[in-house]
Amino acid sequence: MLELADVIEARERVEAVARHTPLDYSHTFSDITGATVHLKLETFQRTGSFKIRGASNRIATLSPEEQAAGVVTASAGNHAQGVALAATRNGVDAKIVMPEYAPISKVKATRAYGAEVVLYGKDYDEAADKAHQIECEEGRCYVHAFDDEKVMAGQGTIGLEIYDDLPEVDTVVVGIGGGGLIAGIATALKAKNPDIRVIGVQAEGASSVAQSLEKGSVQQIDSVDTIADGIATRSVGQQTFEVIEERVDEVVTVSDSEIAVALISLLERGKTLVEGAGAVPLAALLSEKFDYEEGEVIVPALCGGNIDLNVLTTVIMRGLVETGRYLKIRTVLKDRPGALERLIEVIAAEKANIYAIQHDRTSRDLAMNAAEVEVDLETRGHDHVAAVLAALEANDYEVDVLI
Repeated sequence: MLELADVIEARERVEAVARHTPLDYSHTFSDITGATVHLKLETFQRTGSFKIRGASNRIATLSPEEQAAGVVTASAGNHAQGVALAATRNGVDAKIVMPEYAPISKVKATRAYGAEVVLYGKDYDEAADKAHQIECEEGRCYVHAFDDEKVMAGQGTIGLEIYDDLPEVDTVVVGIGGGGLIAGIATALKAKNPDIRVIGVQAEGASSVAQSLEKGSVQQIDSVDTIADGIATRSVGQQTFEVIEERVDEVVTVSDSEIAVALISLLERGKTLVEGAGAVPLAALLSEKFDYEEGEVIVPALCGGNIDLNVLTTVIMRGLVETGRYLKIRTVLKDRPGALERLIEVIAAEKANIYAIQHDRTSRDLAMNAAEVEVDLETRGHDHVAAVLAALEANDYEVDVLI
């Protein structure tokens, strides 16, 4: 099993490529939670993700024959960029299989770092099957995204940095996809201080670990569905699972809505952009998915910032809805002069701001003398939403809440 010595050995190789990222005390999230919150900003890492650490350590330890044969791997995006950059720096040819629906920004970045990209499959697991096929056909060395001790050791250097910068840390919260990140971090931290608690977080739509821990062996779920594409794997690795069983104190899950709220909170209050997978540790803290004491020193590890702009738009909208700051309604008006004006007056009286209005008098589902209206509103929280809806009801409008 992975040990502290492996992580320490990896540190010198990783430091040649990766940055020592900041550990930033957050007044905002400390005030919100009552804990003492320090954010590990691995989002500032080269390639925008922690994956460069494990990839650098693995490729630096390849034999000359393996380097000459080239490498192949599968990735939803962040590991792809890490392998591409590490391979290019070492003069190694890299071919990387990414799911067909991988974020465009991650695909473009991987190619820009010098790797050949093959798009295949609907998720990471199908891409991995294709990558293993290429491994056999072309004789390349497979660089696993997580189930590899050299990769885990490289990721574990984050744990060493956290401990060096904040030895009084009580709890570290880490996202789990395949498990390489948390396996490395838990190994480093538990060796430094067994009392440090390590909490793992999965997205509800990709939560294989709870089942695996319950049954005592790696379990694979049938499919994944989450905005946190960086941790959208059907199962953890065999080696990573063994470390999780022994060294991770608790594993919790968060919903996509909770991830979205954490992401927009970081963007708006923390001035920090993360991807869905990078937001899950803070989502677990803000949603109180695990117990902690007042003033407890907690480090959410924000380990990815590579979010596609189209996804970001969707996530921001979801977060605004969840926090009561965006409302979309539909109602039917009499098709006569002044009807729309009166509706707007009711909304304006409640000080809700109108983003957009769609007016349709042609639907076959409507009476000939009626018009359907959809209104997008900017609101100021759940209480404000309730007040707007109550005012509309009091004025005899039948309203459907669309979003």
